[in-house]
Amino acid sequence: MSEFELIRDGEQTWDVVVVGGGTAGLSGALNLARVRRSVLVIDKGEPRNAPAAGAHGVLGREGISPLELLRLGREEVASYGGRVASGQVARISRDGAGFRVVIEGGQRVRARRVLVTTGLVDVLPDVPGLAERWGRDVLHCVYCHGWEVRDKAIGVLGNFHQALLFRQMSKDVTLFLHTGMELADEQWEQLAALGVGVVDGEITGLEVGGQDQLAGVRLASGRVVPVQQLVVAPRFLARARFLGELGVTMQEHPMGLGEQLRVDASGFTGVQGVWAAGNVSDVLAGVPAAAAAGTTAAAAIHMDLLKADAEAAALAAKGGGVFSAAMEAEVSRRMQGSRAHGLDSFLSGN
Repeated sequence: MSEFELIRDGEQTWDVVVVGGGTAGLSGALNLARVRRSVLVIDKGEPRNAPAAGAHGVLGREGISPLELLRLGREEVASYGGRVASGQVARISRDGAGFRVVIEGGQRVRARRVLVTTGLVDVLPDVPGLAERWGRDVLHCVYCHGWEVRDKAIGVLGNFHQALLFRQMSKDVTLFLHTGMELADEQWEQLAALGVGVVDGEITGLEVGGQDQLAGVRLASGRVVPVQQLVVAPRFLARARFLGELGVTMQEHPMGLGEQLRVDASGFTGVQGVWAAGNVSDVLAGVPAAAAAGTTAAAAIHMDLLKADAEAAALAAKGGGVFSAAMEAEVSRRMQGSRAHGLDSFLSGN
């Protein structure tokens, strides 16, 4: 019997199924389990930051291995009765007032509410050898890696903003224009004043030296420019294709960095019963921000369930019936269009 067959034994309907077991998902699951919600986390086991040596800016856990952080998080969720299962969700569809979550392989579980925390995919520049070094000496985030590469020879691939960010960490920064980047006059002046070198020409590969460390950038001309680290600007794409049947809305990040799910301040997607948190709805969220978003969404989901339970109990008392899926469907219908899904109702107590 598979893990999912064990989980769905008796056709249990989970209060919340969390899709994705990263920082946002586990944070949300932990807080939901602590208020006695039945929670199932379904996780593929491929965290985006797995190649990184450490997670930074995490108060009290500075520099912890990303995989160790997730291991501890899974243990904490389990300690309050939450469940974490391995698998990849293929699709989610409506099932009465709730949802049917289909896992690749055909297994199904049911949920009253869904929290989506599946993160994003980094679409890297098409430079031979670059993807293999991603998260090691090819990086993108000064807040994630800046301290570790301080005072090194840093190359920046086609991004003025990142050149400024990493110039704060090292005096040896080179901006590669690569294919088509154009600088305004004031940008040339600022780079020159800061001592940032600018190199024209397409990057066609990377040079790797002894001990498997980045040694330089190779241009189409054959010239090799020595660098120890290369900063790139990926395009970020939310992992959300499996939500197609629910009618969620994707939107471009305000800075044009990629696509993410549209949510409100509580993580509510605008689709009844569905919240999102972490990089799937904020492509720039680091580990601490993702954890905070998961906590915020959990509070909103719990309040939404409390209101549904209270209204269903009142209807049952009036009619002499019991709390059922049909009754929850009626409650959900009555709640449509209310503020129950958002953070405002949670804070105001309405």
